[in-house]
Amino acid sequence: MEELSYEDNVYEGETKYEIIGGKVFGEPRYEIIGGVKFIMSPAPNLTHGTIMNRIMNIFVSYILSNNVKAAAFSDNTDVYFSKEEHYMPDISVVCNPEILKSRKRIEGAPDLIVEVLSESTMKNDLGKKKDIYERHGVKEYWIVDPWAKRVEVYHLVEGRFVLDDVYMVSEDPESKTAIKVSIFEDLTVDIRNIFKWWFDD
Repeated sequence: MEELSYEDNVYEGETKYEIIGGKVFGEPRYEIIGGVKFIMSPAPNLTHGTIMNRIMNIFVSYILSNNVKAAAFSDNTDVYFSKEEHYMPDISVVCNPEILKSRKRIEGAPDLIVEVLSESTMKNDLGKKKDIYERHGVKEYWIVDPWAKRVEVYHLVEGRFVLDDVYMVSEDPESKTAIKVSIFEDLTVDIRNIFKWWFDD
């Protein structure tokens, strides 16, 4: 299987090492996309992590507060479609307990996946991953753009992703900022809370 790495990865046989700040760490995380291993670089910046954590907190809070039969997982969780397709989405929301039976990874399609764009992942998030998530039956897919403060939301309709809408924080009074989450009855996410800068009023 072909392996692609970023600059600070070294390989010795089948053993993979990650070098960060001059220190060597064990096997780095990776995704398998179309049978090709893509090494996942460290989190790009505080903004990316903050946005991801805020969305995650919204889902977890809703699930726990409303006793909803669902679970939300962050980017340290494997989503396994097949040997050729193995992902670690930024956020996965699962309503079907059957795909969690192994307790090791998600084996099948989460109901909702969120990917927060970064320079190193943008091409796959917008292209290959989107196509794979669609093919395997992910019901709702969010592509979050931290630079433009926008979220594209896709719903699965008859096996194909259809753009629900583009939600954006802007000066335009016509911009939509409230996402109605399709997999839950009464959850609406205000993206202004996702993109708010630290310590802002």
